Amino acid sequence: MKKSVYSLVLMDDVVEAIDEMAYRMNTSRSNLINQILAERVSYVTPERRIKDIFECLRSIMDGHFQIQGQASEYMLSMRSPLRFRYKPTIRYRVEILKEAKGSTFGFLTVSFRTQSVQLMEALSDFFKIWCVLENKYKGELFDKGIEYSHSEGKFIRNLKITADAENIENLGEAIGEYIRILDSEIKIYFADMDFPEIAVKKMEDYYYEHLDMIRV
Repeated sequence: MKKSVYSLVLMDDVVEAIDEMAYRMNTSRSNLINQILAERVSYVTPERRIKDIFECLRSIMDGHFQIQGQASEYMLSMRSPLRFRYKPTIRYRVEILKEAKGSTFGFLTVSFRTQSVQLMEALSDFFKIWCVLENKYKGELFDKGIEYSHSEGKFIRNLKITADAENIENLGEAIGEYIRILDSEIKIYFADMDFPEIAVKKMEDYYYEHLDMIRV
């Protein structure tokens, strides 16, 4: 989004108050003034849009996931416990881009803190199955398919809007629905991981039941 330099004549006391507020909000003076003026004229800035998405996401995930402190206004992280030995937790981090890169408007990173080789192998197996399921039922609805990257202990999925859901009014709700489905699928798999065929069947049945809720 294009920005230009403008000269403004402001009272010193006003600038001091703006600087104090900007510091508390971890942003710059220019960005804060831009946001204040945008709100005054009812213009939705990228920052306001991202904030609205995260506010919605917090409201629908609170009580189901543990919301964590944020290192950036463009990210939101949450955790979910996994019933497995060593009591690991699953961390979901949503990053929303100020400007979309092609059809990608953000990223979902799923990570795990564990030293268990068995758990890492099981998670790797789960995400291989998950990618197959997603591409089987939803892949054709994305212009370049569903884009992933996967390394040890970390899974990253590009967030896009499916072709059959171009008019999503609330991205926060759509992202939240996707994370809840993914989290449920992980737990379904681990409940029957000693019986892979049963686990995969249950995963596919659950995915198919929730197809209409997967819009990103």
